[in-house]
Amino acid sequence: MRLWGGRFAGESDERMAAFTRSIEIDAALALDDIEGSIAHVRALRRAGLVTAGDEERLVAGLADLRAEVEAGALAWDPTLEDVHLNLEAALAERIGPVAGRLHTGRSRNDQVATDLRLWLRRAVVRLDAALLDMEDALVTVAERHPDAVLPGATHIQPAQPVLLAHHLLAYVEMLERDRGRFADAWRRADRSPLGSGAIAGAGYPLDREASARELGLAGPTANSMDATSDRDFVVEAIAAAALAMVHLSRLAEEIAWWSNPRFGFVRLADAFSTGSSMMPNKKNPDPAELVRGRTGRVIGDLAGSLAMLKGLPLAYQRDLQEDKPALFDALGTLEASLGVMAGLVASLSVDESRMRAAAAEGHTTATAVADAIVRLGVPFRTAHHVVGRLVAEADRRGSTLADLPDDAYAGALGADADPTAAELALRPSIGAELRAAAGIDAALASCDVVGGTAPVRVAAALVSARERIEAERATAGRAPGSRATAEEPTFEKPPSGQPTSG
Repeated sequence: MRLWGGRFAGESDERMAAFTRSIEIDAALALDDIEGSIAHVRALRRAGLVTAGDEERLVAGLADLRAEVEAGALAWDPTLEDVHLNLEAALAERIGPVAGRLHTGRSRNDQVATDLRLWLRRAVVRLDAALLDMEDALVTVAERHPDAVLPGATHIQPAQPVLLAHHLLAYVEMLERDRGRFADAWRRADRSPLGSGAIAGAGYPLDREASARELGLAGPTANSMDATSDRDFVVEAIAAAALAMVHLSRLAEEIAWWSNPRFGFVRLADAFSTGSSMMPNKKNPDPAELVRGRTGRVIGDLAGSLAMLKGLPLAYQRDLQEDKPALFDALGTLEASLGVMAGLVASLSVDESRMRAAAAEGHTTATAVADAIVRLGVPFRTAHHVVGRLVAEADRRGSTLADLPDDAYAGALGADADPTAAELALRPSIGAELRAAAGIDAALASCDVVGGTAPVRVAAALVSARERIEAERATAGRAPGSRATAEEPTFEKPPSGQPTSG
């Protein structure tokens, strides 16, 4: 029997029933739904709406259902539409008519909104750990190759030499921002809609604050209409997932190029590569390619969620049923992608000699030479033109800047109208001074500012990143993506019997 069917005389059309059914998707919320139901039973008892005996039977029945769900033993009935009606019907089979008291003062509208928040909080805890593992993998490779030099590029053209560790730490920064975004989503999901009813609030004196505390949430939502129709926290989580996937996709793109033998910067482990069904020579970075491809799907989840919400008047509309496929897909895809990318990165073999040779191509130390000339008193724009002449001369000779003779440096300086440059052209040691500045190691060392690629700065950044990662792992349970301080909110432990995975 349809639990909502009292006013209906006829049966639902089979096509309509199949079209509106969601149990295949929202069964993932079963454990959260049961925890919300237990908290609601306690609220009903506090309000005098069920007896102590009824409370005991309801809670015991729900606990039994929880054990069945955890064991994968509960059979879902597609004719009952969704997870909520399935669980209520299953409860009635086990404890009888008293199960009919469970839905007092509650709607599926506030029920599913509560379930989603509980599910999201647990999912974000897992994602925060996965993001931290990804950071660990990047830092581990950087620590393994602290002196490796990479040809830094802009516009996909040679730019300046950078340390590989510096490059990898850029992705660590991205992932830290991702953790912060998920922490924000977690905090805004940290409210309980339970007791909001369908739209106007429950018609009984339910203690919503106590229910929120029992669920480990910071407090109740402030407006019943917003509580049942709000999916901002869903969109925020999907948006955070989409941006995190974009970051992974950028790294995946680079690894795909770096592993090409024409670059030869890295070699992928066999465990994270695939071959070709036709070409015996192939070793393909398929995991990285799939991360790139699945990023588009998660971006689509975000676009679809925003499009779904944009035309909805208050309050609950059935359109909101479509929030779960996007949320589950986005967060599940990100979690899987983080896992495979962490494994792929941690197992990379780095060819430092190939990287360093490539870093010497394209006159990547030209900016360092210009900076050296500026430090001798020449205006930067003049120095830029002087080094431009040196680059042209090096191209003509087929050499590097560091291989140019003294007369080339003197000629480039003397060709400029700037009097300081002309004076430097007469300096006997100028060629040796600028050749020294044109070396890769000198170019690296010259970028000695906070956030720069100078080895001393990168070494300190690596130590800081490692210490932070270890400290945050040691304080597991705090708000994800945030620094561990006494003022920050902490995770409540999941209610008894509730697993930490979604």
